Amino acid sequence: MHSPLNFWDQRFAEPGFKYGTEPNAFLREQAVRLPPAGRVLVPGDGEGRNGVWLAAQGHQVTSVDSSAVGLQKARDLASQHGVALETVVADLAVWEPAPASVDGVVLIYTHLPGSIRQRVHRKLALTLKPGACLILEAFHPAQLQYASGGPKDLDMLYTQELLGADFGGLLQSVMAWDGEVTLSEGPGHQGLAHVTRWVGVRLE
Repeated sequence: MHSPLNFWDQRFAEPGFKYGTEPNAFLREQAVRLPPAGRVLVPGDGEGRNGVWLAAQGHQVTSVDSSAVGLQKARDLASQHGVALETVVADLAVWEPAPASVDGVVLIYTHLPGSIRQRVHRKLALTLKPGACLILEAFHPAQLQYASGGPKDLDMLYTQELLGADFGGLLQSVMAWDGEVTLSEGPGHQGLAHVTRWVGVRLE
């Protein structure tokens, strides 16, 4: 059995971009919540489509991923777009970012196993400055019935209620929704999907 690190290195070593080079549609819509030229943390950024887009909007972006192969592609993509992108190869389970250091956290399909999920989510919430926001899109448990992507493991799929509990006392939910969307994000996410969207603001 391959470790998660090897799994993603192998996946990202394939030609092209697994999830395309365009940003996630929900992120594009919600990015207005981020302050101009903000410091934005993008854990699980993979090949960099979301981090590079945020950098192109003028943000100071740190993309974190367990895959060095994915982050090399992210740096190449940033270079193509003429933007700066800081990258950190790290396992989110053990990585320790500085508290109250960023103006936004973006979690797009960063699916974590239940054994570490809440601990990592709370750690990431604590990196936000007061009033800063976390923007998240992930697959809902109902996605198991769809063929458009995502982990086939109920333990790694998210509901609004689960996220509200994970971030409770740290973030105030300002949006929580789940339902069907049509994804067109490279070969990895194509077609009708059931997703959970959640936005929270760091309490003062």
